[in-house]
Amino acid sequence: MPASDIISERANSFIKAAEIWLPDDGVLTLAGADHGSAHGFAEVTARTVFAKAQGLPGNAWEQGSPIVLTDLNEANFVRHDAAREAGMTCAIALPIFAGKGLKAVLVIFCGEAETEVGAIEVWGERGDRLRLQAGYYASATDFEKVSQDVAFARGHGLPGGVWSTDMPVLMREIGASHGFVRSKVAKEVGLDTGLGIPMAGPGGELSVITLLSGGNTPLAQRFEIWDAREERVGPHRRAVRVDGICEREGPLWPKQNPPVDIATTNAWQGPVGQVLGTGVPHIVNDGVGLPAGYRSMVALPVYRAETLAFITAWYL
Repeated sequence: MPASDIISERANSFIKAAEIWLPDDGVLTLAGADHGSAHGFAEVTARTVFAKAQGLPGNAWEQGSPIVLTDLNEANFVRHDAAREAGMTCAIALPIFAGKGLKAVLVIFCGEAETEVGAIEVWGERGDRLRLQAGYYASATDFEKVSQDVAFARGHGLPGGVWSTDMPVLMREIGASHGFVRSKVAKEVGLDTGLGIPMAGPGGELSVITLLSGGNTPLAQRFEIWDAREERVGPHRRAVRVDGICEREGPLWPKQNPPVDIATTNAWQGPVGQVLGTGVPHIVNDGVGLPAGYRSMVALPVYRAETLAFITAWYL
């Protein structure tokens, strides 16, 4: 794919930038990022560190749960001037814990909302139901209104399916899926793919993150789920791809039965293998090691207690 096509696709994507912050001697330092063409924002970020409870990454660390900021103003976002110049209007911080220990904070940025269709949601436990804690919906305001009034039992809808299995779940064609509770309004606003990710806090409390992608301004053009559980792959640090979908290659799950064609990776092998090796998220911003036509990728570990159990990945 020509470089100009890749740049155009990034400009039309729902997610504009992503960062990885790692704890280092009591502060969070930048360990990897994809800022796209936001060079000024990247320069400011490279000079920044966050203490616990400072800034968005530090507050996510201190609170032990995801945070969504839909207004990056001076009062709540340290890098507000650079973010405004870069056209970033929303930020989501996802703290990754292994047991009680913080492994990393992944921060995702979105841009102007007038024409973009997509959603990033945080669902939290309230009694025997999951309810919306926070979300960013850009122009999908009708979908946002419906979501505020929905509650999910275990096994019900995408968030409830993640909750009941404690594993990532990928749904395609959500506008026509009986398993997606909000399918009617999803179809009306143009949402077509959903990825649900479980995220445990340091006290064992569970949040479910849902990434909902539309066709014209996708969150990603390729989604993958990798299983790294010992009962699936054995005692060595390996992972197998158990689900995925790609706009270019189509379905990414095994196509033979029994599945002798399943994709595997080892620790330190390729971008997904970097997550296996380090136990922290990994960002690619230059296309190296990615399938043809992709420039950027975010891979996120999913922990069960202190054990890395799954890896989710999305590509642009």
